[in-house]
Amino acid sequence: MSVAEISQTTQYLTFKLQDEIFALDISTVREVLDFTTITRVPRMPDFMRGVINLRGSVVPVIDFRLKFGMTATEKTVNTCVIIAEVKVNNESVILGVLADSVQEVMDLGTDQIEPAPRIGTHLKTDFIKGIGKHNDRFLMLLDIDKVFSPDELSDLQNTDGVVV
Repeated sequence: MSVAEISQTTQYLTFKLQDEIFALDISTVREVLDFTTITRVPRMPDFMRGVINLRGSVVPVIDFRLKFGMTATEKTVNTCVIIAEVKVNNESVILGVLADSVQEVMDLGTDQIEPAPRIGTHLKTDFIKGIGKHNDRFLMLLDIDKVFSPDELSDLQNTDGVVV
């Protein structure tokens, strides 16, 4: 989805990674959990911190800070896991995303969103829906379906289609 396809006010869940504020369309967010024990899975990419037990289901937990080239998320009193739904090959996958803290749910209208910057031809920024403007701050509006490549997410699934 591009900024041109955002035709109405949309709600976003905002969260912090280091000093930056990011946002996910609230329709992709299932819930927000306090930080919990994460079980490490051998031979997974660095950005995949492990799995958690979510009411009997195994849910992989991704560290967005590592995925975006930052330092690993450290556990603090504000650290949380955002449970989100990602579309992979027309199937829904539930993932946990580590965040330094969740800020708020906010409404952004089309007049508050600018297109994602084009940064040369070698850097992929298609996972950024746009740049939101709120109270003199910029928010990176993420398209969670495009943050991960299909290969990265399919590596997290076993042959039965269940997330590892």
